[in-house]
Amino acid sequence: MSAARRLGIFGGAFDPPHHAHVALARAAIEQLQLDELRILPTGLAWHKVQPLSDAAHRLAMTRLAFADLPQVVIDERELCREGPTYTVDTLRELHREHPQDTLVLVIGADQADTFDQWRESDEITRLAIISIADRPRAQAPAGAVDAAHVPGGQWVPIALAPLAVSATDIRERRAAGLGIDHLVPAPVARYIDLHHLYLPA
Repeated sequence: MSAARRLGIFGGAFDPPHHAHVALARAAIEQLQLDELRILPTGLAWHKVQPLSDAAHRLAMTRLAFADLPQVVIDERELCREGPTYTVDTLRELHREHPQDTLVLVIGADQADTFDQWRESDEITRLAIISIADRPRAQAPAGAVDAAHVPGGQWVPIALAPLAVSATDIRERRAAGLGIDHLVPAPVARYIDLHHLYLPA
């Protein structure tokens, strides 16, 4: 039997992946002492109002964005799953595949704010340590979850310098004809340009 490892899980739309995503992945690997970090592009996201870009493009950009982090493994399972994608299903699968490993779910502060709305959030806290990117912000929204007072489970912060970048802003800048090279890794910028992504219809 192989030795127990610390296996990180970091999911997202990655539409597109940007510098803040890479910074969070690097910080998680270092601060949580992860042996491996699974990056999982979202399939059919139940919580997304706007449709996501084609899965093949998001997968290709994700591979490019995290290529310089040797501990990262790009995991396609949520893209291959039919129907809505739920984190608890992925954690169950990973727990069955790696029963000896400690699972660490990496999420952003905005995701933590709505954690009580996630499907089977209590089961998620049973299956994995929850690690939240502790980025400075003006204030949490009303009704936000205070991780320190969530019953059950383990909650671990990740210190992360503030980065004013979001995938929504990148798509809007691209559609408006503004530059995005400073917001995404260079290979991702080239891919977006080559495939004419995020341009007005």
